[in-house]
Amino acid sequence: METHESEQLLVNTRSLFITSLISGGLAGTFVDIALFPIDTLKTRLQSEHGFLRSGGFAKLYKGITPVILGSAPTAALFFVTYESIKMLLVQRVPMEYSPFVHMGAASFAETVSCLIRVPVEVVKQRRQALLPEHGKFNLRLLYRGYWSTVLRDMPFSLIQFPIWEYFKVAWANYVQREIFPVEGAICGAFAGSIAAAVTTPLDVAKTRIMLSNRSTSKAADLKVFRVLTTVYRTSGVGGLFAGIVPRVTWISIGGFIFFGVYEKSKSLLHL
Repeated sequence: METHESEQLLVNTRSLFITSLISGGLAGTFVDIALFPIDTLKTRLQSEHGFLRSGGFAKLYKGITPVILGSAPTAALFFVTYESIKMLLVQRVPMEYSPFVHMGAASFAETVSCLIRVPVEVVKQRRQALLPEHGKFNLRLLYRGYWSTVLRDMPFSLIQFPIWEYFKVAWANYVQREIFPVEGAICGAFAGSIAAAVTTPLDVAKTRIMLSNRSTSKAADLKVFRVLTTVYRTSGVGGLFAGIVPRVTWISIGGFIFFGVYEKSKSLLHL
């Protein structure tokens, strides 16, 4: 009996891994490429050099190459980690504590996926802002802003994923059936827009750090709180929420597409 259960668990784990890998990779790549111009506008609005000096409305696809290469593995790594941890914990934690399972799984998944996301973000954003590339991107520069990215993405996921999971359960209970992929996508869009708005100041800090012209040896001086204080002192509350419109737009539309593709891929792969 135990052997059968162990074999079934192994099959489920493999199926989960493959499904998360394919679904997450497809969804992440599709969204990042389709909505790249909006992301470029957001980056330029948040740049300390100003929107126009950073390129304005010109060359909106500048920096898309690293995104094409990095989107699939980043998204796949996130969802493989998220779904695996969720599967391990959900059977051991009472139902009433499930939001904490989703929050913990999402937080750990963000920390892991940032190992790929941060180098991609650094190259992408510096090219989006039309910054000159002096020599090659060394390892220290590529991981500039790692912790500021984690500090942005962890709260984002702590907000987005429990809300997404809650909306899905609430809607399924309301309609008395399993939700369709499009319904899961709508839940993802609402959850993403809420999380995007709340975490915009952290996104501003992350962008400023990645676009900083300081030498990599001084990059450690770029602390999130210090950057936010400087932005507030020079630009007020408006500066802290610079780029909120394209950010919320990009993430809400992206959330709809991303979670829609993810849920549809899972249904096609029968998980």
